[in-house]
Amino acid sequence: MRTSTLTKPIVLLSIALLSTVIFFAFFFENKPYSSSFPSSSDTMARTFVLWLHGLGDSGPANEPIKSLFKSPEFRNTKWLFPSAPPNPVSCNHGMVMPSWFDIRELPLTAGSPNDESSVLEAVKNVHAIIDKEISGGIKPENVYICGFSQGGALTLASVLLYPKTLGGGAVFSGWVPFNSSVINQFTKDAIKTPILWSHGIDDKTVLFEAGQAALPFLQQAGVTCEFKAYPDLGHSISNEELQYLESWIKQRMQTSSSSSSSS
Repeated sequence: MRTSTLTKPIVLLSIALLSTVIFFAFFFENKPYSSSFPSSSDTMARTFVLWLHGLGDSGPANEPIKSLFKSPEFRNTKWLFPSAPPNPVSCNHGMVMPSWFDIRELPLTAGSPNDESSVLEAVKNVHAIIDKEISGGIKPENVYICGFSQGGALTLASVLLYPKTLGGGAVFSGWVPFNSSVINQFTKDAIKTPILWSHGIDDKTVLFEAGQAALPFLQQAGVTCEFKAYPDLGHSISNEELQYLESWIKQRMQTSSSSSSSS
């Protein structure tokens, strides 16, 4: 065991994961969770939501999130919570853990370096998931990608580099995982996908400034972004954030339905 050699970045990661555990324990202690999907088959699901977890976490640990979305609009929604593969992570001295791509330092600031090559490899895997759902009958405008922390950074990259306009991308406590030179790879359809960005002002793992740095980047790319700051929130997801995400997706579901009816 390497417990005695743990350094500050690993402690920060542990704090982040503990925050997630505390959140779910609080909100689901008295709420029985069912993993069953609606009676309709997956291929008939009208909406698809892909959730990408943070560094060191897992997909199944985040599945209770979907039970918070109680609006009838989500009855025919298919959710997917994949787990990142085990990879060595530079900021944790090469320790192997679930990680979508490499992170070079923690905490992350507006000027932190990125490992763009590993980010782009991870994006390919996310695009394969999206392509599979679309080929199964779900319209691109009914696909929503959401993610927390590292998963939020991957969400942003995956949405902006996807060739079609999707329903939306929701980034929680994330950052921009590449530099502005990548903007010329964004298609005209990709930059039409709306972004919701939620970030805790007291985040000590992915600093608030790292989230704010996304605004001029997205403005330069011509991407619409709604940025919401949450006072007193650290590196975790709050119930308030998820409630807003539900209403944000619902609004876009209705817009999508109206467009389909008029076409």
